[in-house]
Amino acid sequence: MTTVRLPLFPLNSVLFPGLVLPLNVFEERYRAMMRDLMKTPEDEPRRFAVVAIRDGHEVAPSSPGMPDQTAVLRRGPAAGFGDDPTKAFHDVGCVADAATIRERADGSFEVLATGTTRVRLLSVDSSGAYLMAELEELAEEPGEEAGALAEGVLRAFRQYQKRLAGARERSLSTGADLPDEPAVVSYLVAAAAMLDVPAKQRLLQAPDTASRLREELTLLRAETAIIRNLPSLPASELTRGPTSLN
Repeated sequence: MTTVRLPLFPLNSVLFPGLVLPLNVFEERYRAMMRDLMKTPEDEPRRFAVVAIRDGHEVAPSSPGMPDQTAVLRRGPAAGFGDDPTKAFHDVGCVADAATIRERADGSFEVLATGTTRVRLLSVDSSGAYLMAELEELAEEPGEEAGALAEGVLRAFRQYQKRLAGARERSLSTGADLPDEPAVVSYLVAAAAMLDVPAKQRLLQAPDTASRLREELTLLRAETAIIRNLPSLPASELTRGPTSLN
């Protein structure tokens, strides 16, 4: 088992390998994380782990609120995540490599990172300025019939886009615009589909590519059927241009 220790950035969203993650960093705990990442030598990746929040708040409260106006605020790296931060997060996340970290005049940061490798959360250390995590790297196994499933998912995804856009097939992305490697297809569709966090999390932690593609095929068919019966749904931005991993 290969384990790594990395800074932990919890979000109310799911990051997939190969997908771009823009961040607006303004809380002090995450500012401290970015300041430390900027000290990484230029020839080394500036890595941190992203996990989806199961129970808690992405941004810590800055003042008492309803229902208790007299509540004492918790501060520090684990603020908003309870007494045991490990229980506040989903078990499987994704390592992010920050290609761009730009500090603004007010001390906040503009960050552009890319998901790389899936990881399983083993433990969380809240003793420093920001959360650190012990993580197990997860291999991406293809599973059975991943290639054929990827073709089916791409067809279903185009139909899904078509229904969302309310447009004719020729106005959408062509096959040349979409990848054909099964793992890449599985992550791209998981990120682009309009699904809630629990559904995206299930896709991220699927045991192999084929299992993820099978679930996506079921989800896409179900979502397309719903949209077909609810024509007033708004069009999604994902249909306005080619989908890209960059």
